[in-house]
Amino acid sequence: MTSILLIAQIVLVVLLTIAVLLQKSSSIGLGAYSGSNESVFGAKGPGSFLAKTTFLLGFLFVSNTIALGYFYGQARNESVVDTIAEKTEITAPAAINIPAPVETNTTK
Repeated sequence: MTSILLIAQIVLVVLLTIAVLLQKSSSIGLGAYSGSNESVFGAKGPGSFLAKTTFLLGFLFVSNTIALGYFYGQARNESVVDTIAEKTEITAPAAINIPAPVETNTTK
């Protein structure tokens, strides 16, 4: 489960970075490389679309971060010995059979 959330976290980081860089700022930013954003996103321009997208991606990012923290915290509480014991059944060693001492008749 944590590996899926970790992959989703990486994807969210990349998408959030792109969404932030495409927004209009005091300088043009990377939005200049994609052409005229206002004609693509409608009459209101990219402001509302990119703002909603950034908010949604930010919310998903924070939610995913909290979920990752929870699952990693749960994994930290587990003992490695308990995990190994669950996977392999640990049994007590069998009684060691030591042969009885052999009595020899040494009558001279």
